[in-house]
Amino acid sequence: MTQPPVLDLATARDLCDAALAAAASRSLLVSVAVVDAGGHLVAFARMDGAEIAGPTLAVDKAFTAVAHSAPTHELAVAAAPGGPLFGLHAAGQGRYVIFGGGIPLRAEPGGVIVGAVGVSGAPDPADDTACAEAAVDAAAARWTRR
Repeated sequence: MTQPPVLDLATARDLCDAALAAAASRSLLVSVAVVDAGGHLVAFARMDGAEIAGPTLAVDKAFTAVAHSAPTHELAVAAAPGGPLFGLHAAGQGRYVIFGGGIPLRAEPGGVIVGAVGVSGAPDPADDTACAEAAVDAAAARWTRR
């Protein structure tokens, strides 16, 4: 049976670089975090001049994505009043983030989650999501080449 790829430090740094490059191409200043399947920080990068909340939010977005097996922007609807996850943003001592920028890293076989990437700092969370998607695409390309 084929084992899923390991999210090692070299890969996590490459994912940070991919997200940073996406941010730079959009003239954004962001922080990027990559966590493993247990939500533990593997790599982190903060662009010079990025906002002060970014380091905490990037890590928490990645943690949320891996903990809930879902991109953070998809949690907003479920966490709204009346939704099945209402109050999620206040759980876990406020660590769960329900706006865009956190995406799980899925690998074959079986789409197993091996970690997540979180990006924070753009004025619009959709831009954080786009930068995180660049890191996810880099992971897919790297793991497909193996």
